[in-house]
Amino acid sequence: MNEKYVFPLGAVVVSFLLAYVGVEAVGLEVIFGIVFPYLAFIVFIVGIFYRVMGWAGSPVPFRIPTTCGQEKSLPWIKTNSIDNPCSTGAVIIRMLFEILCFRSLFRNTRMRLNRETKISYEWEIWLWLFALAFHYSFLTVLVRHLRLFVEPVPSLIHILEKVDSFFQLGLPVLYLSGIVLLIAVIFLLLRRILSPRINYISLASDYFPLFLIIGISITGILMRYFTKVDVVSIKELTMGLVTFHPSLPEGIGGLFYVHLFFVCILLAYFPFSKLMHMGGIFLSPTRNMVNNSREVRHINPWNYPVHVHTYEEYEDEFREKMIEAGLPVDKKE
Repeated sequence: MNEKYVFPLGAVVVSFLLAYVGVEAVGLEVIFGIVFPYLAFIVFIVGIFYRVMGWAGSPVPFRIPTTCGQEKSLPWIKTNSIDNPCSTGAVIIRMLFEILCFRSLFRNTRMRLNRETKISYEWEIWLWLFALAFHYSFLTVLVRHLRLFVEPVPSLIHILEKVDSFFQLGLPVLYLSGIVLLIAVIFLLLRRILSPRINYISLASDYFPLFLIIGISITGILMRYFTKVDVVSIKELTMGLVTFHPSLPEGIGGLFYVHLFFVCILLAYFPFSKLMHMGGIFLSPTRNMVNNSREVRHINPWNYPVHVHTYEEYEDEFREKMIEAGLPVDKKE
């Protein structure tokens, strides 16, 4: 097996054992139920702030939006207002399509050589479909879990739960978002492993969050459909964390602490990984800039005065040495 995904898988297995054995055998519920969640949240907030401020402070000396259509120029030439936005409103529409529908991924194609050594392009519809399913199912799972952190539970969350569980087979209620999330993340993982081109450019840091999300999904499914957990005690724990009055109720099994530990690792890992594309898309100059360079001159706002050492100053400083060396000078004195 390739070490690029063996090491991340081993790290997730070791994390599982640490949490499960630590709670069931050593009794470290305080560490895994209180200390790690607070530490992970602090690292998450500080890391997000650090990355966002770093991006916000990066200079953009040129207007560099990515364009795939005709720029606005002469009145009789039809422009592409979405792929080549010339106004703030067009940029907002373009960003909405990108954030909500993954428009650039939808239009992505894959190049390959066929048997006649001719170049062909294939539409990667499955990547777009599973990426969309992964992100929206993950979002649905996150919103559903808000019921553990608020009291009373908002009606919007109840509506979402009813929509998510409309395909009910029995009890407990089957939430489609959890199943879709697991299937989608497995597809993304297998794509990285089985595709030679994707495998070649992938790093261990690309596999680790995928294995971690699979662990979160599997432990969540096990707790809901196979091993029963005390939801009331879990909510008491989560409400204590939110209100800064943490407590450890009885009746919470080790599998929940494994699930929580996985979430904490993902939360702390998030700001320092490629998962930060969630926030980076809003600060990407290739997406959030107006392409109106033919109408308005773009001036770098980070420009600052630079002291220039002119030739006259250089000659004044080294005139005597230049004359001794036989070099021509403009001024003899």
